[in-house]
Amino acid sequence: MPIDRTLAVVGAGNMGSGIAQKMATEGFRVILVDLDEAALERGLANIRRTLGEAVERKIMKAEQVDAALARVEGTTDWSRLREVELVVEAVFENLEVKKDVFRRLSENTNPDTILGTNTSSFYVRDLLGVVKHPERVLGLHYFYHPAKNRLVEVVPTEQTDENHLRRAWMIQEAMGKTPIRCADAPGFVVNRYFVPWLNESVRLLEEGMGDIPTIEAAAKKAFRIGMGPFELMNVTGVPIALHAATTLGEQLGDFYAPAEGLKQQVAKKENWSLDGEADPSKFAAIEERLLGVVFLVAGELVDEQVGTIEDTDIGARVGLRWSLGPFELMNRIGVAGAKTMAEGLAKRWGRTIPKVLANQATTGHPYVFRLVDVERDGDIATLSINRPDAMNAINQEVVRQLTERFDELDADDSLSAIVIAGRGKGFIAGADIRFFVKNIEKGDIDAIQSFTEKGHALLQRFADSKKTVIARVDGLSLGGGSELAMACDRIVATDRGSFGFPETGIGIYPGLGGTQRLSRRVGVPLARWLVLTGQNLDARTAAAIGLVDELTSHEDLPAAIRRAADAGKRNPEALGAPVNAPGFEGLVGLFDSSSLDDLRALKPESQDDPACARAIKTLGFKAPIALELADELIREGATGPLHEGLAAELSHLQKIFRTKDAYEGLSTLGKRRPQFQGH
Repeated sequence: MPIDRTLAVVGAGNMGSGIAQKMATEGFRVILVDLDEAALERGLANIRRTLGEAVERKIMKAEQVDAALARVEGTTDWSRLREVELVVEAVFENLEVKKDVFRRLSENTNPDTILGTNTSSFYVRDLLGVVKHPERVLGLHYFYHPAKNRLVEVVPTEQTDENHLRRAWMIQEAMGKTPIRCADAPGFVVNRYFVPWLNESVRLLEEGMGDIPTIEAAAKKAFRIGMGPFELMNVTGVPIALHAATTLGEQLGDFYAPAEGLKQQVAKKENWSLDGEADPSKFAAIEERLLGVVFLVAGELVDEQVGTIEDTDIGARVGLRWSLGPFELMNRIGVAGAKTMAEGLAKRWGRTIPKVLANQATTGHPYVFRLVDVERDGDIATLSINRPDAMNAINQEVVRQLTERFDELDADDSLSAIVIAGRGKGFIAGADIRFFVKNIEKGDIDAIQSFTEKGHALLQRFADSKKTVIARVDGLSLGGGSELAMACDRIVATDRGSFGFPETGIGIYPGLGGTQRLSRRVGVPLARWLVLTGQNLDARTAAAIGLVDELTSHEDLPAAIRRAADAGKRNPEALGAPVNAPGFEGLVGLFDSSSLDDLRALKPESQDDPACARAIKTLGFKAPIALELADELIREGATGPLHEGLAAELSHLQKIFRTKDAYEGLSTLGKRRPQFQGH
């Protein structure tokens, strides 16, 4: 969707053009500035080429690419920056050049224009002295390729105004980015441990601990990654690794300084040779060193409050594509063993063990991650689920923390409303499927029952609270996520929001109140349509049929949340009226008058309405028992009080999760189309 907002990027190189591309594909108008006309044209050509590849790979449609390109304006005229809301500086890593850019930005932007630097090497505060209104300056460190990599490190200085920080953060979210907050410190969060990891691999080579193929294979095994450190340096540029290590060494000391072998490789102007066979007998010692350096540095940056353990791990998973972050790796190995690994390097370099490692090892317990964040703004508090790389999927720990945090806020008399939100691109992508599969395989359906009952208890708290509970749906919601949203008094969504109930397509039915609350918002016919077919809805369509209370822009979310808070509680028992939205007449008629058996007997070609034909066709791919139970629950639930319908929904869980179709649907998700047998 086009957004009536203009951003800018200074520097049309690989990073700058990539950042501009991401802004444009997410709907922003973008002004790309460079001093050099030739560089500007190369940057625009990069955008055209990359978007063309997206069409070839069927990631984007040609018309989407044309629209995105139309939103990018290249110019050498700095005065064009007067109209922009945020500028990102993305020139090469030379402090004096960056200072000159910020002098120009200070003269050519409005006083409230946010100025961001994409520096990865310098302190953000080094730029404040050349800028009028330095309270608008902050770091926005994107990761390569910025049009594809979702991570951005947001780095305020001591002078950064909180309102500017909040605006910049919301813009990153609107760009589809996953922001993490970092202190203004060398390497910020991710490069602080990633660069030493690369550097340590070269030290291992120098010391004869293994050759490159062996170090590569050991690293892949230890970190469960697709590329080892030497291949990564080849891909991103060996000189970039040297520059990063040199900068960290100058700022933080010899432990971070580049290995001699890294300097020599850059001097040769060659990539690392990856040829040869790995020697598994050397893996253990190599793994211990590479894990140890990450554990030591991650602990140091957390002790120094550069970042939290949660953001340290999110940075690894989202920015580096590691399967586990540093602290999750420590949990996997054991906190005592992780401390021992870090101690080996600490003694070697005369460093002390970080308190966060030492204290956890003393307890013997794994790290517990804060998965639900709390933010307060006057009389409104927001609970944000912070699992962005898992699309905020609900697991046992999320339910526990969300319940605990909600109860704390519910007891606060200064609050009038509580908002439920999700970090990153998703609102909540349903329950964690792996939990279901694991427990079905163990034969422990009681664990699934208990988890679902706790989810029901949490959602009942929303209804029982005297405070207005609001779902802020600014991204994908599926299954349990859409069910949680419906348990709130008000649903506020942006164009990025979506809703769906895919359960019957994976062998189960909506078990967190979806079979009961949906009809109380959109009426029985459309509730049947949505649950039985699993049809996804964008937020605009959801608003048209009454599922969403207010559709708003990302920029206007705070005002929409305020209106929702003022609207107060809703009656959860009220049954949704039949929808009269244009285009839904056929679906309402079909699902109002036909039994499930009638629907399954129909042929798609018998329907004049294309939407009805698609619905009939889709039913043939759903699990039969799941369809029957879902339909029964929706129909019967609409005739009685909500609490009875919710109890009925829980009462059938044991039956549905013991079917072979449930295991077939859940275990094949994302792998192949399930083959349902009706038992």
